[in-house]
Amino acid sequence: MLSQEDFHVATLGLNEKPSPLRLSSAHHDGLGDFVPGTPRIRYQLDVSPEAPHQDLLLEQAGPRERIYFDPFYTTAAIVTCGGLCPGLNNVIRSVYLELSKNYGVRNVLGIRNGYLGLNPASGLAPIPLTDSYVSEIHKLGGTALGSSRGPQDPSVIVDFLHRQGINILFCVGGDGTQRGAHAVYEEITRRGLKIAVVGIPKTIDNDIMYVFRTFGFATALETAQAAMCCAHVEAKGAPNCIGLVKLMGRDAGFIAAGATLASQEVNFCLVPEIAFPLDGPNGLLPALKDRIAQSQHAVIAVAEGAGQHLFQEQNGSCDASGNRKYQDVGTYLRDRICEYFKQENLPISLKYIDPSYLIRSVPANTADRLLSDQMARYAAHSAMAGNTDVMIGSWNNVFVHIPICTAIREKKRMELTGELWTNVLLSTAQPRWPSIPGLVKTDEDPNSDPEADAAAAPRRLHVLGRRARRQLQQHVGDVRAEP
Repeated sequence: MLSQEDFHVATLGLNEKPSPLRLSSAHHDGLGDFVPGTPRIRYQLDVSPEAPHQDLLLEQAGPRERIYFDPFYTTAAIVTCGGLCPGLNNVIRSVYLELSKNYGVRNVLGIRNGYLGLNPASGLAPIPLTDSYVSEIHKLGGTALGSSRGPQDPSVIVDFLHRQGINILFCVGGDGTQRGAHAVYEEITRRGLKIAVVGIPKTIDNDIMYVFRTFGFATALETAQAAMCCAHVEAKGAPNCIGLVKLMGRDAGFIAAGATLASQEVNFCLVPEIAFPLDGPNGLLPALKDRIAQSQHAVIAVAEGAGQHLFQEQNGSCDASGNRKYQDVGTYLRDRICEYFKQENLPISLKYIDPSYLIRSVPANTADRLLSDQMARYAAHSAMAGNTDVMIGSWNNVFVHIPICTAIREKKRMELTGELWTNVLLSTAQPRWPSIPGLVKTDEDPNSDPEADAAAAPRRLHVLGRRARRQLQQHVGDVRAEP
């Protein structure tokens, strides 16, 4: 259960220096306004006895009238970690411009190849950012600083920050990156150093808590729905043709669900939050056969993390970021669909499309350019005000400060009773398959042992797979609507 203490933002000390920003503390004077440190945003907009967390308040982000760091003596560094995402270069550019042009910070460094660049053993010297270096990078995909996966020793990182005279570290990345940022903050705090750590959330999966939409998601969605439209064209181009598209989304189905609604051409949307059966009267395969019989074509969107309960053998290993490696559900479904229709003596043509890396490596679209710029500048304001172990979030359409330690406790998932998934069901008319509690891990334990988790994963998921099949047989009713 959340408490107000979970949203307490750590600071380095008192803000005693006047901000150099040309803003005002008076309203309606023709100037933009500073945001005082007192405004709070309600966690829960609904006012009713049944609504949870009625009294929780979040700190509003924005430029403060008085700041902690003296810009003239401040050195900031930016690190981009994890997988690529549209908008990374936009964030780098906007953080640099806000600090150098508006605050007057003279030294802004780019850390190369993620957290690896904060380890001197890598031999990767920081890049001094300049106007010419960032002038064109916002037009490109990827990250101009490079990235990498996996943690580094927090003590080594803090040694590096201290030797380089870095006062502020901006960590741009997903939940793994933010866990690393929190570990760095804890080491800084243990040593009593005055170094701010500020997180900027990045993931195309849109699965970071307390962030309504992460930068990169809108671009990924646009690219994904284009793939869905191509799959529909292919499916319509031949008799009994099926377009199967695998999209990104390890533990949350926001991209698959969003692309489904954006394209309006998808008949089955398969996401990690749903344990769908393949066989039986309420299974995907019989429903797909009915669709082919009625319309002679079908389109399926499947998130990469969906259907893991279908595998008898689980991949128990983890990647460098500590994420469990999943089985390839796309090729598995492709083969099972072809096998099923062969047994049914019903000829089909199946077109399998996997646009994964096209989705994450393209330049940011207009919506993500705007969001990247906002996230970056709010992060700069927060850092200069001396906030630390803080991530920029967006809640109830307002940018807020979220303690990183709170943000990394769990991943965001789709609400299966919410508007997004309800509209997917109405759009596709697919069976209402239930979620299976515990099938998809929702809590990220910062104290967990990745090796122990990896060793236990095969048995845990195998048991959950059998449990899922039993519950599906008992509880699923076929409420599939007419197309």
